[in-house]
Amino acid sequence: MAITCQLCPHACRLSEGTLGRCRQRTVRAGRIVSLNYGLVSSIAIDPIEKKPLYHFYPGSEILSVGSLGCNLHCRYCQNYHIAQEQAETKQLQPAELVALAQAAQRNTNNIGIAFTYNEPTVGFEFVLETATLAKAKGLKTVLVTNGYLQPEPWLELLAHMDALNIDVKAFTEEAYRELCGASLAPILRNVEVAQEHSHVELTYLVVPDINDDPQVFKRFAAWVAALSPDIPLHLTRYFPSYKLKTAPTPLTTLEQLAQLAREHLNFVYLGNVGLSEETFCPQCGKLLIQRGMAPVVTKGLMRGKCTECGRSFPTIRVPAEG
Repeated sequence: MAITCQLCPHACRLSEGTLGRCRQRTVRAGRIVSLNYGLVSSIAIDPIEKKPLYHFYPGSEILSVGSLGCNLHCRYCQNYHIAQEQAETKQLQPAELVALAQAAQRNTNNIGIAFTYNEPTVGFEFVLETATLAKAKGLKTVLVTNGYLQPEPWLELLAHMDALNIDVKAFTEEAYRELCGASLAPILRNVEVAQEHSHVELTYLVVPDINDDPQVFKRFAAWVAALSPDIPLHLTRYFPSYKLKTAPTPLTTLEQLAQLAREHLNFVYLGNVGLSEETFCPQCGKLLIQRGMAPVVTKGLMRGKCTECGRSFPTIRVPAEG
């Protein structure tokens, strides 16, 4: 008898031994189980800015862990070797991963655990258990995700996540189907819910001739601004990878879209372009956060306010201020 997986909007019908679209969920003994529970394919101490999170404890580091699988099938996937294929893994239990994060605090500027690299939500049970334990130990938790989850498990995860970077891949249903075989509506719903519960930053990877239409993108920027004009948006340059061999995104396209986004949003950053962008107060222009080869230095920001004009920044969290 087939069972419907309730985790993501694909709602895969699974029978004994068959795989869902994520390739990490199946039916055993009449119930759905996760095949990648505790399987770690990638683990590293990363700068928090690499997630990318620019307004969440800037200058800190975070233990970043990836597993296997993804519920989308993006033609340009940059981590396809773990998201779309099998890779070598090692087994870690939630308590072991949390212990590694705690040990890293003693030797680095680590603040917690980031679930990233592949799509972490397909390993829902492991992520939830690890995040719950990490929070109990005073660690910060980060989810780097495509946001393609059903409402109930999404809310369950959000209750244990301090910050998210959500990858919004396009702003039309047609582009979502073409790029990754999914639907836009669930992602938009989940972004709306997430920003009510956690710190949220968005990534939009610009792919030529698929999601770079200026008018469509302008509507996306306006939609984000309606949630909050202070949500950071990371515009990222596409490079050929996996099954998509289109030429890289022209820098002029990225700059044009950034300009359109800045008509609505206060914090727009460019990624994959070799630049380290700074953060300025949108009201008076005061330098707030400086990024570069040296560690991030916070300037002009004290107790969540610009020292020049007093503008409040409740969404920028600074390590010294918690």
